[in-house]
Amino acid sequence: MTLTPYYVDLHIHIGRDWNGRPVKITGSPSLTLTNIFKEASRRKGLDMIGVIDAQSPAVQDELESLISAGEAAELDDGGVQFEDTVLILGSEIEVYDYSCQGPIHLLCYFPYLSDMRNFSEWLSKKMKNVSLSSQRFYGTARELQQYVKDHGGLFIPAHMFTPFKSLYGKGVKRTLKEVLDPEKIDAVELGLSADTKMADQIGELSSFTYLTNSDAHSLGKLAREYQLIELQERTFEELRLSLQGAKGRRVTTNFGMSPKMGKYHQTVCAHCLIPSEETDERCGSCGSTKIVKGVSERIQELKGATQERERPPYVYQVPLISLPGVGKRTYEKLLESFGSEMRVIHDVPENQLQNVVPDKVTQAILDLRLGSLNIDAGGGGRYGKVR
Repeated sequence: MTLTPYYVDLHIHIGRDWNGRPVKITGSPSLTLTNIFKEASRRKGLDMIGVIDAQSPAVQDELESLISAGEAAELDDGGVQFEDTVLILGSEIEVYDYSCQGPIHLLCYFPYLSDMRNFSEWLSKKMKNVSLSSQRFYGTARELQQYVKDHGGLFIPAHMFTPFKSLYGKGVKRTLKEVLDPEKIDAVELGLSADTKMADQIGELSSFTYLTNSDAHSLGKLAREYQLIELQERTFEELRLSLQGAKGRRVTTNFGMSPKMGKYHQTVCAHCLIPSEETDERCGSCGSTKIVKGVSERIQELKGATQERERPPYVYQVPLISLPGVGKRTYEKLLESFGSEMRVIHDVPENQLQNVVPDKVTQAILDLRLGSLNIDAGGGGRYGKVR
């Protein structure tokens, strides 16, 4: 049996459907299903993607049109192939049931288009507008889990540490068991403000595979976080095995932004963005009471007894175009010369890079590969930045 490493990003939004109507209201108008396929396959070099607004009927219609035209094809073991990329159909759902301290976002994936259409029909009885992204589900989190597991899906808590609309940010006081059945969780998504080392301080997460996904709201944000996964072939069922760590399939590397780059890494005043040590007092600088607790502080509140587990390496990265010296023109020159962002970041030899871009850009790319960039921390809704 031969396993192949694939680059995978499982959290990508739809900005507009093929009729021009909003799906993710805060998403870019250019973020359509067809454009995502083209960007992932032709420019980013992603082998597998998860679109998490596939419960929208218009998105399903666009996908069905691509399949009917022969531009895409459903795979026997789940997933849809378009050129060099396989799509996994997903949906991000907001739940705020009686068990939750606040709203949480949950990711639900299914193998086939027919499964997602059935899910949409079920959701339409428990949701005000199934066509829009991340809508409120009028039921319990465990009820949603049960449907997903009964219908052969995958269930993954999204960006689980962010201060708003996440499992540990607002959803629970201490343990995920307050809201979810841990036996019906297939993996957990770290989010942009946490990494493996931070999450491993929470003992109840020791059994779960960690995912690092982009949560992209524009085409350029695809693969700002992703993972390398070893599979025999790119299908839904192979993905399921990798999340279980079964039959040799596994996540081998997480590539993600340094937690310092995340919008909510440190506790800051939301008004003036000055770091704060307190979460329940006025800002010492401007007097505002709008203090946003950082992910790093929240994890310190939750940490407890842990179990040793060997984890894949977590490599700190940023999108290629975020590197100092890589503007739009240089970015396009790199893609024109070498084919895709994944190839530039991981594979192109140093001497070939030097033939195309200045030495300082070549060095920045080499630093990116090593995860050795210097980062200024973000917080309170503001991203960190590369120095």
